[in-house]
Amino acid sequence: MHYSFFIGIDISKKTLDFGVRNQKGLLFHIKVDNSLAGLKQFQKECLNRNVDLTQSLICCEHTGVYSQHILSLATENKFSLWLESSLRIKRSLGLQRGKSDKIDAIRISEYAFRYADQATVWQPERQTISKLRQLVSLRKRLLNAKNALKVPVNEVAAFQDKKLQKEMEKLNRKPIEALEKQITEVEKKIKELIKEDDALKHLFDLVTSVDGVGEVVFCEMVIATNEFKLFSCPRKFACYSGVVPFEHTSGTSIRGGTRVSHLANKQMKKLLHMAALSVVSGKGEMADYYHRKVEQGKNKMLVLNAVRNKIIHRVFACMRDNRKYEKIYTPTLA
Repeated sequence: MHYSFFIGIDISKKTLDFGVRNQKGLLFHIKVDNSLAGLKQFQKECLNRNVDLTQSLICCEHTGVYSQHILSLATENKFSLWLESSLRIKRSLGLQRGKSDKIDAIRISEYAFRYADQATVWQPERQTISKLRQLVSLRKRLLNAKNALKVPVNEVAAFQDKKLQKEMEKLNRKPIEALEKQITEVEKKIKELIKEDDALKHLFDLVTSVDGVGEVVFCEMVIATNEFKLFSCPRKFACYSGVVPFEHTSGTSIRGGTRVSHLANKQMKKLLHMAALSVVSGKGEMADYYHRKVEQGKNKMLVLNAVRNKIIHRVFACMRDNRKYEKIYTPTLA
């Protein structure tokens, strides 16, 4: 799509800074409250200055809940919104001096102008996925709270008086049991949500047909990909998940081995690692592959990373063909 205007937004908790430009340069800057009233003020200013928002590319960093008003505005009016990584914006602009909300908004508008051909227009997620996201986040917080209570007491068990240890365990028991009850309830709601939504249930059946992929990995994948709409290529998702090795060499001075990037979704990487471990610890094709490569002298972590890649490619193959994974595949021609 051809855009006439490019709008950069610097989002904070209380305010929104807009930098608006066209093909020639900056048109104006405006600072408003981060509220629906503030957005109406911005729309009025655009109307007065003949800036057509339907012909604009709006770019901002993903700031979670603080960007909710912007997302609602873009959804209701079908504006082209580009949610971009703050690190990518920062590195693309080269050396910069000085920083303020106004300067950041103008720089983001410049980024939108320069890289408009690479823009990925944001697609709103369904209400069901938003609810799933909230439930998964709640489960993570509850698990973290449980571990914060349970792990320290267990770690010092061998170094303190047994009587004191029993007393600490007794004090911890009730809050831990309460948290476990809440975790069970949240997991039940997640299962019900998947079961009640036909599209989500169909995705669940496809994705979990791959060995190693369970409910937790499925939920994280669906949320990260917006029901596999943001990623169509398994290689790109593997890169996003931090399981793709990259070469690290330069002339004759740097001859490092291939390594994975730290710029990744660490939670997704962690879950894929656990999935790979569960697969190779059992029986089947993946386990045979792992043990065969290790016996050949391959590094264990290198082979595990290959298994993580295989899991991703199999999931995306199921999505591409809209069919469950078949362990013993029979070609159509056969």
